[in-house]
Amino acid sequence: MTDNKPVTIICMKWGTKYGAEYVNKLYGMVKRNLTLPFQMVCFTDDGSGVNPNVVIKDLPPLDLPEGAPERGWNKLTTLQTGLGGLSGEALFLDLDVVIVDNIDELFSFPAEFAVIRDAKLTRSMIGNTSVYRFKIGRYDDVLQSFRKNFPQVQKDYRNEQAYLSDEVRKKGDLSFWPESWCPSYKYHCMKKWPFNYFQDSVIPEGAKVIIFHGHPEPSEAIKGITTKWYRPIRPTEWIKDYWRE
Repeated sequence: MTDNKPVTIICMKWGTKYGAEYVNKLYGMVKRNLTLPFQMVCFTDDGSGVNPNVVIKDLPPLDLPEGAPERGWNKLTTLQTGLGGLSGEALFLDLDVVIVDNIDELFSFPAEFAVIRDAKLTRSMIGNTSVYRFKIGRYDDVLQSFRKNFPQVQKDYRNEQAYLSDEVRKKGDLSFWPESWCPSYKYHCMKKWPFNYFQDSVIPEGAKVIIFHGHPEPSEAIKGITTKWYRPIRPTEWIKDYWRE
């Protein structure tokens, strides 16, 4: 960083899946693990109960056809020019991530667009958009193409991150964070079967932000709740040390 201008962190909250406490815990984790001056902005349809230090902005409309499956498509509105009156680079964080170490390097990592390499698709060029950094407005055309061609996009791509990764790759801008920085709880922290029956989950070496996709969610992992009989989870108490306001 060359000046003291605050870096920008954005998140999104819509619907009823995640309450204000998720935003507040994310803010707390950022504050404890970022030495750079920052502003955190939450785009939401309901800002009640959110920490007053978080800037609340209206959730940008995506204008999907009525009845279309959501699949995270709302994240694509972060690509619009003039997003919430913001400019420059921004770091997007999902509400259910757990920050376990300093994240300053997420802002200095050399890339036009940096994203996690999907843990399940390591041989592909598809990113997991739980954590991505981008220049606001640089990819507005990707959003406009999505809106214009939604029926075809829906046929060609399973979800928002597959579409976004492919479009950014076509521009030559796609980069992945170092593999150790953003591990998956499910695939990197939990022990593989059958060891997950009797060995606790751990924080992988070099981890900065642990991501949770599908199940378990952080609250489930803390309690050892599983939705898959073949993927038992031992209670993960250490998550509570990090995932807090």
